[in-house]
Amino acid sequence: MTAEFHESDGHTRSDSTTDAGRPPSLLDATCDGYVYDLAALSPTDATAWGIEGYDGQLQDFSPDYWDAVAERTREMLADVDALNDGTDDSDDEDDFDKVDHVTAAILNERLGLEVDLHHRGEYLRLLNNIDSPVQTIRDSLTLMPNETADELDNLRSRMSRIPRALEGYRESLTEAAGQGYVAPHRQIDAVIDECESLAKSESLLETLGVDPDGHEVEDAKEAFSQLADWLSTDLAPQASHEDAVGRERYELFSHYFVGDQVNLDEAYQWGLQRLQEIVAEQEAIAHELYGNECTVRAAYRKLNAEERYTIHGTEALQEWMQQVADDTLSAVHGTEFAVPEQIREIRARIDPAGTGGIFYTPPSDGFARPGQMWWSIPAGQETFHTWQELTTIFHEGVPGHHLQLGQAMTEPDLNLWRRVACWNSGHGEGWALYAESLMNDLGYFEDLGNRMGYLDSQRLRAARVVLDIGVHLSKKVPECTGLWDSSYARSFLRENSAMDEANLYFEVERYLGWPGQAPSYALGQKIWRDTRDEALAQGQTPLEFHTRALSLGSVPMSILRSEVLD
Repeated sequence: MTAEFHESDGHTRSDSTTDAGRPPSLLDATCDGYVYDLAALSPTDATAWGIEGYDGQLQDFSPDYWDAVAERTREMLADVDALNDGTDDSDDEDDFDKVDHVTAAILNERLGLEVDLHHRGEYLRLLNNIDSPVQTIRDSLTLMPNETADELDNLRSRMSRIPRALEGYRESLTEAAGQGYVAPHRQIDAVIDECESLAKSESLLETLGVDPDGHEVEDAKEAFSQLADWLSTDLAPQASHEDAVGRERYELFSHYFVGDQVNLDEAYQWGLQRLQEIVAEQEAIAHELYGNECTVRAAYRKLNAEERYTIHGTEALQEWMQQVADDTLSAVHGTEFAVPEQIREIRARIDPAGTGGIFYTPPSDGFARPGQMWWSIPAGQETFHTWQELTTIFHEGVPGHHLQLGQAMTEPDLNLWRRVACWNSGHGEGWALYAESLMNDLGYFEDLGNRMGYLDSQRLRAARVVLDIGVHLSKKVPECTGLWDSSYARSFLRENSAMDEANLYFEVERYLGWPGQAPSYALGQKIWRDTRDEALAQGQTPLEFHTRALSLGSVPMSILRSEVLD
């Protein structure tokens, strides 16, 4: 799809020029330059995007690093304004066309929010159980190839930089603490546990293909151990036990993750109403499956006991994931979706981190690395239940993230930033949850056990809207008996999902430490479905709507509506 060229810095880059589509504009070239500059500043992002030449490097997460990223982002915003001021739609070569106008709108929305987050010190204080520098470093190592001598050299080189990266991270956390910004105790404890896990014998660092007794591994393990000690002795005493971030911070996070401004109080009430609807449908299925006296919770236990829905062992799980993903990819192409040829491969993987999460990593630019679904299985878990997880494969694979992200990467009119670096959770996670509901519409959950699992997924995401907003805005609980706190959140999630305790614990910690992200799934799904209904009312077919919408790449939901509706 792309032509590669080499510049004097020795880094392989993908040219935006394609065999089909419009010639790249000045704004496209500026966006490409911005991505390469970000790749140099943040080598872990380069690895995730599939940009070669940076795998042996690692950013240091110091205040200077965050300032450099913010300064480059401000420069990019200034470039957008300057280029936009110079356009008059007179068909001159330098004028913005329709694609450029959309690109500029996305840049101003996304980058403006990122600069605002930096200005408020949110990146300096970044510490939680899922999306902070410790996880970024760890996950980048698992994503790196390790088969050739050069690839192993890159792993050793990046690993050798971990001590400096963690030292820089401490500098950022110290500066934030000096301004009164410290993560809650709960999140510090979670990161301490992760650091200690990386520092111990049989650490993930010893499984990556490099010599486990080499100094790079030993030094990295020692650095994680020292960070754990520092977090415990220096940062934790300054931390609060309060999880709620308050309305002002939460509104910014919500806007960033959803890609639109949300009335949080209305969203909270909508989540409660949606829960009631889902529970009623689940109760009807429980009665049909196991009799009128059977509760939803009892139906979960009975479904778990059925051998036809049970998989034993991680190897069998991986094989099942791969088979379902392959079969689905073949089946849905040409129905309501068009799967580009370049992404008709997806790989199921087991993530060695063992956090309990399930996630997707997109293809590298140019598709040398295929899209991958990852299941991070907690230690000791050997039994899995397909009635719960079939919908997860649709979410992570096709028609979920794999189709969504993969199609954007095949679009000839999208520059590199829009293909690989721009991500909006409400659009992306909203699409993946919307994709689950589409598979329900297409009849893939006719089996009542699988349908119960689909509804469990929908129920979980609705519950997260209520839980996340409830906790962080310190709302009254639905029974009006008190205010939301972590204890009530855990019991509420337990009541509204079928997940096991290990995953449930991880999820609650995630919501408490990553405010605004979890509701973006259901809120994004709602916007997707509402937009689709309006598009069909205007005369578009489902295939036309999906193809048109996904061709934009990941965009804020407010921009999605304006672009796909007449």
